[in-house]
Amino acid sequence: QVQLVESGGDLVQAGGSLRLSCVLSGSIFSRNAMGWYRQTPGKQRELVAGITSGGSTNYADSVKGRFTISRDNAKNTVYLQMNSLKPEDTAVYYCNAMRTTRSVEFDWGQGTQVTVSS
Repeated sequence: QVQLVESGGDLVQAGGSLRLSCVLSGSIFSRNAMGWYRQTPGKQRELVAGITSGGSTNYADSVKGRFTISRDNAKNTVYLQMNSLKPEDTAVYYCNAMRTTRSVEFDWGQGTQVTVSS
């Protein structure tokens, strides 16, 4: 059974940093492209960062230069380092394996809440 478990969310002041972690179990992690997504109430979930099985990365324009996605295949874990956080980064953050840039492989996990105060 595939399971995605996100952690690391917190309340932080604007300009601060957080590191999110996501563990994927029940699938061969190293073969999957992985993505970090976020969602705010009333809005669609959006892809903010992706990393291929080979380590190539891409970012939404809104986070480029501030967020860094990385992966540790030995730990079945994908990370999102978030620096220079802004109030508009406030959201529930999720990870998933990316089937395409518009679809995912698995059911969503519970997510982790990031709140940035001004």
